Amino acid sequence: MTASVTDKYFSAAPKILVLGATGPTGPHIVSQAVSCGYDVTLLVRSPEKAADMKGAKIVVGDARDETVLRQAVKGRDAVISALGTPASPFREVTLLSTATRALVSAMKAEHVSRLVTITGMGAGDSAGHGGLLSDNLIFPLLLRKVYADKNRQEAIIRDSGLDWTIVRPTVLNNKPRHETIQTLTDFSQFRGGSISRENVATFVLDQVTTDHWLRKSPLITW
Repeated sequence: MTASVTDKYFSAAPKILVLGATGPTGPHIVSQAVSCGYDVTLLVRSPEKAADMKGAKIVVGDARDETVLRQAVKGRDAVISALGTPASPFREVTLLSTATRALVSAMKAEHVSRLVTITGMGAGDSAGHGGLLSDNLIFPLLLRKVYADKNRQEAIIRDSGLDWTIVRPTVLNNKPRHETIQTLTDFSQFRGGSISRENVATFVLDQVTTDHWLRKSPLITW
């Protein structure tokens, strides 16, 4: 019998590190993880932004700093990266790839293998499936540099040798969660879509304890 992810990584409640916990999706991940009884550590630059995230341990530092990342990831079973960056029409974006490169090195040094990362619809082979407005206006004018860095980020993860899953949500919203979502790896008939941050958080946490999407990049949508 092949060992499951649960058998491979966890003897008790998962111990996870969350990056990007103070972003729009991060609090949903943290609250759901704590509610499930996970042992949760957050790496944040501004601890005051995480003051309301009860039940989680906070490590203060920059996600691009490998030394800080090693401290935060030590003893964890898995890492969830919800790092994001604002639209940047003119300036180059390097945060996501720089932080991911440092994270991969830190995880290898601390012998932590499981990585679940949120990127987005439009990264990698999901590009060109956002619908008319997104593909012809929003992406070229506002998000081109951000998604160039997401592509670099995904490449680093794919080449890492870690047990990774890349999650690509469609356009995010703050609506209540749906009971069911779609997961796609064939985008040939797909154009546009949206999903709630609550649903994304649930899906991401599910990946920590399953290998169904191991080394795959599902797009998730309603």
